[in-house]
Amino acid sequence: MTFQSTTRQFACDPAAVGGASDPIRAILEKALSGGEVSTEEGVALFRAEGADIDAVYRTADTLRRRANGDRVSFVVNRNINFTNICYMGCRFCGFAKRTEDKSAEWLEPAQIVERAQQAWDRGATEVCIQGGLHPKMEGTYYRQIIRAIKTALPGMHIHAFSPFEIWYGASKTKMSYRDFLTDLKEAGLDSMPGTAAEILDTEVRMQLTTNKLSAERWVEIIRTAHEVGIPTTATIMYGHVDAPEHWAAHIALLRDIQKDTGGFTELVPLSFVHTDSPLYAQNPDKVRPGPTAREVDLMHAVSRIMLHGWIDNIQVSWTKLGAARAQEMLSRGVNDLGGTLMNESISRAAGSDHGQEITAKELVRMIRAAGRVPVRRNTVYETREVFEHHDPEELAPLVDRNGRDPLAFLEMFPERPAASVEAAQ
Repeated sequence: MTFQSTTRQFACDPAAVGGASDPIRAILEKALSGGEVSTEEGVALFRAEGADIDAVYRTADTLRRRANGDRVSFVVNRNINFTNICYMGCRFCGFAKRTEDKSAEWLEPAQIVERAQQAWDRGATEVCIQGGLHPKMEGTYYRQIIRAIKTALPGMHIHAFSPFEIWYGASKTKMSYRDFLTDLKEAGLDSMPGTAAEILDTEVRMQLTTNKLSAERWVEIIRTAHEVGIPTTATIMYGHVDAPEHWAAHIALLRDIQKDTGGFTELVPLSFVHTDSPLYAQNPDKVRPGPTAREVDLMHAVSRIMLHGWIDNIQVSWTKLGAARAQEMLSRGVNDLGGTLMNESISRAAGSDHGQEITAKELVRMIRAAGRVPVRRNTVYETREVFEHHDPEELAPLVDRNGRDPLAFLEMFPERPAASVEAAQ
């Protein structure tokens, strides 16, 4: 099945491309007029310098406004990592533990349901469930988790299991990807995170891990999920041993998949966190300590430009960047701040110190401070509530912050007037 782009023909916006060099201007004008930016042109945008960079940002912001208006969305959700025991040996990962490690964790279905119920009671509409590949775990455990949650909370959206976990479960049960995914969907799986993508390039992946899912298998599982009716997110994890050529090719591949399946709900760029990553610790002379600030800005902006009309939700990961930088991305083509999360383990395990939860009320405050209209959505981007003249319920963070305030940066800047709901649309 081929899906049509929602891109319409627009006249080029001179204000967006003003000051750009002729080669970059031509690329941006094509994007603004509804044309498709090629892989090679994407590389050129990633390598932009000087005034060209500002033109890239303005173009991304213009396309964001065309696709999403001035609404910025988020979902109230909880992360549940049911085990951190994993023996796959991903070299960039600081999350995995051995069974004998003191910090090793395994949750039984009843414990997972208890955490899901706690999230539901705090207003969550989604639980995001992922875990390590425990060597003794049965492939049927994924189904057990889904059935346990759906039995207790039939209205909770289950967003669960990366393509790597699907590969593992299918291998354990000796089922095809299609049959395994169909079985999980029938059990109650609503959507999947498109994590484990890293960079969809064989050369890069061989440096990140020797055992992890190949790029071809990731694409096959994602396509199959879409074909059986399971939507997924898309991700890119960058800033390690990669380069602009890899980024542009990765984004173009996601776009090609979307043209065929229409199954991606969003793209989430994920900055490599080097602090406690074995990949960096063992190879500090070969591995970069995450992306530069310029690369972070350009990743969100170029993704918006290349994916416009195909994947029109670009999400920023506040767990990777922090609240202040996440808010800045709203002028780089981003229209979504992700989820409240309540608990976050994977980024923290890699050394991120940006906290585990930003409450709905705090996300609304961040969005308003950027002059945008806050919107609570569900997992598949259906609007659930628009916060124009009221706030979400104020809740204490689920995990004690020990006095840290993720929104302390807002005290330094005056709040900008928010756009009206009509203008945001």
